[in-house]
Amino acid sequence: MNWVLVIAGAAIGAPLRFLTDRAVQAKHDSVFPWGTFIVNVVGCLMLGLLTGAVAAGAASSQVQLLIGTGLCGALTTYSTFSYETLRLVEDGAKFYAAVNVIASVVAGLGAVFVGVAFAEALWA
Repeated sequence: MNWVLVIAGAAIGAPLRFLTDRAVQAKHDSVFPWGTFIVNVVGCLMLGLLTGAVAAGAASSQVQLLIGTGLCGALTTYSTFSYETLRLVEDGAKFYAAVNVIASVVAGLGAVFVGVAFAEALWA
């Protein structure tokens, strides 16, 4: 029955990604893919918080499947990040492509570390 938890989380995460991406991108008149950047960083923060909570015993493996694998897995999107970076390069916006790669990796990893640290401080 673990697969039901993953599907339930994904059923929330995928539309949330789509709607958030559209809302954020509509507010920014830029070629930079702000919507994808935001959902990926938020997903990393959520996954960091969840990982810290599970490590501290404050969340179960079922919650990890529902939120971590399902919701965060559907919310974040490496394929769209890759496609949008390639599109930026093909459109001649190489600077934005480089910024997208560097900022996404740094902000994503930073968000995970902040999430884990916050969870450890909260539940340790």
